[in-house]
Amino acid sequence: MLDPLTFEIIKNALTSIAEEMGIVLRRASFSPNIKERRDSSCALFETKGRLAAQAEHIPVHLGAMPHSVRTVLEEFGDDLSDGDVVMLNDPFRGGTHLPDITVVTPIFLDGQRIGFAANRAHHSDVGGGAPGSMSSLSTDVYQEGFRIPPVKIVARGRTDDQVQRILLANVRTPKERLGDLRAQQSANLVGSKRLVEMIGKFGRDAVLGGMEQLQDYSKRLMVKEIEKMPEKTVHAIDYLDNDGFDTKNIPIRVKITARSGQVEFDFTGSSSQVKGPLNAVYSITLSAVYYVVRCVTDPAIPANEGCFEPVRVIAPPGTIVNALPPAPVAGGNVETSTRIVDVSLRAFADLVPDRVCAACQGTMNNVTIGGQDRRTSRYFTYYETIAGGFGGRYNKNGIDGIHSHLTNTLNTPVEALEVAYPLRIRRYEFIQGSGGRGRFRGGMGVRKEFELLADDSTISLMGERQSRGPYGLFGGKHGRTGEYLISRRSSRVRKLPSKCSVAAHRGDILTICTPGGGAYGLLHQALH
Repeated sequence: MLDPLTFEIIKNALTSIAEEMGIVLRRASFSPNIKERRDSSCALFETKGRLAAQAEHIPVHLGAMPHSVRTVLEEFGDDLSDGDVVMLNDPFRGGTHLPDITVVTPIFLDGQRIGFAANRAHHSDVGGGAPGSMSSLSTDVYQEGFRIPPVKIVARGRTDDQVQRILLANVRTPKERLGDLRAQQSANLVGSKRLVEMIGKFGRDAVLGGMEQLQDYSKRLMVKEIEKMPEKTVHAIDYLDNDGFDTKNIPIRVKITARSGQVEFDFTGSSSQVKGPLNAVYSITLSAVYYVVRCVTDPAIPANEGCFEPVRVIAPPGTIVNALPPAPVAGGNVETSTRIVDVSLRAFADLVPDRVCAACQGTMNNVTIGGQDRRTSRYFTYYETIAGGFGGRYNKNGIDGIHSHLTNTLNTPVEALEVAYPLRIRRYEFIQGSGGRGRFRGGMGVRKEFELLADDSTISLMGERQSRGPYGLFGGKHGRTGEYLISRRSSRVRKLPSKCSVAAHRGDILTICTPGGGAYGLLHQALH
């Protein structure tokens, strides 16, 4: 056991390494999606593949990344050497959806493996039927892009150009993809270097033992937090609007039981996996659950494998919360994950009402636009999630126009967006009155209006909360639903489905109106 002072230093140093990895990744990346929006995450793992420390990046990435590292260990085992770098994105082997490419680097010192550096970044195109690889109309994973099992892109320090050439030949923006992949490798290189330096300062036993002690520490804190909850079982149900095809009002059910320092999430009764791309793989469901547990306990507990040991998740295979191949999964990562958070927080409202918020916008409003940029004569793919209203809380109003829950990204600054893509932002504003009314109102959604400047392009949209608004709690009103519109020179404004792919032309105007958050409490109610 480390003394308290050394333990605290090592705990914070491990987190600092993960944070520095994130800074390197963002600064070295080519795409605005990573550089500006920060759609990437970094973490350190101990030698057996257990999460040791993570940066405060994207929750939906971080909860699933341990599965990627374990998949690498299962695939290569003792065939991992100093100088190796492994890449993967297969949703059914530790990934989330195909645009999220994970890069895992084993860390060695004096010939012995001492851990792993890993990061995950959303690439704005990995092939498939639609620009941006976020098709809302895909019916199997093969239509969604290039699927990568765990493969070494660097072996003993030598880059395997053959693997990269195959990948880059199947994407629309190969130079940008190569630049982002190299940035991911660089981030892991820095993480590896810093961990070795740390061992040089504190000693191998102190650092590696400190990783184990840190996980035990997090587990003890989490157990204590769960023990503070009433020992009872709570239930909730919420719905996805549709899968882009014929299935509507798709239920996600959860039964949560807190007892004896453990909490169990049981999603039995949720919808079977659907035809459209809203299916979530098991690692996504875990990410959403882990995020919720941190929200309703103590977010200051160090996030590592030990933190989540008291959490059990039952997600029947073949359902929308544990999809089996070859189900399409692009939206499971961004939309279904969000609804899993919504339904779980709704259940916890009956367990720890002061720890939850009313429903946030409940969608990431995925917008993908791709085509030929006349300025460069090259293909472009723009991808962004659009902010909306945050739900009202126990003692505070909701936040206006923010990325909530699992996304945790920034917006792409208008200046950066217009420089990088043939797009012009004509309007970007809060939608007044879109948040639910109540004792603590919901946050406002936003209106973002794009003018398309490419001669021809393809728009792919994937969103939710357009049939029913984000729920209010304890008498608070629902937030306003979202809406997507397109205006063409030759026709009036037309409403678009929440999941669609449409051809667009120069001068067309795309308008994204995002949902407002639900309210918490009756308007004239005093909360105690």
